[in-house]
Amino acid sequence: MMDKENLKELFKVFSQRYKSHPWHGVEPGVNAPEEVNAFIEVVPSDSIKYEIDKETGYMLIDRPQKFSNHFPALYGFIPKTYCDKKVAELSRERTGNMDIDGDNDPVDICVLTERNINHGNVIVPCIPIGGFRMLDGGEADDKIIAVLKGDSIYGDLKDISELPAKVLDRLRHYFKTYKEIPGESTEKPTIEITHTYGKAEALDVIKRSMEDYKVSYGDVDDKLAEIFMETVK
Repeated sequence: MMDKENLKELFKVFSQRYKSHPWHGVEPGVNAPEEVNAFIEVVPSDSIKYEIDKETGYMLIDRPQKFSNHFPALYGFIPKTYCDKKVAELSRERTGNMDIDGDNDPVDICVLTERNINHGNVIVPCIPIGGFRMLDGGEADDKIIAVLKGDSIYGDLKDISELPAKVLDRLRHYFKTYKEIPGESTEKPTIEITHTYGKAEALDVIKRSMEDYKVSYGDVDDKLAEIFMETVK
């Protein structure tokens, strides 16, 4: 019978033949969290908001963009991340709100580039420079802000403090209003951005989300090997 390590090598061969799940089968990056892979779901020209179906990994239509608030940047998530206890713990520490939980999704990321990338469902290598501490319905829903690696305009930025104020304002305004529907009012906004933070804290959020992922999902190849070995006993 094959041992666990041989089985894991076999699964890697399978991954060369079959498409990997964008969340569970793509690596967050060899040098993560300093450099990460972003799986892009939506680009600025999209009039539909897409997101992956967590079960199948295929792209799913979430909703039409009903109004003129298009995404101001490439938008997606970092593979093999999860917003759970460790990410929520940091939000509680920074805000003083002890009722915050994680939103149980991969960590969202915006990628700035001067190039026109016309469709999603692509992997983009990028460098985090900061982020928004966002609460959605009382749950931690951080938005990491990154720049496309090697980008001619944004690629040399090291921290969000170097980002032009108007670009940052556009991003902030989008996330504060993208769920609002004109003509409908709520007593209390469900979206709140409590902080804008720099690179160091963005890396901490990503690192925590990678740890949260390992706690909740573990190593996929390890799990496959264990299930296979139990099956053939």
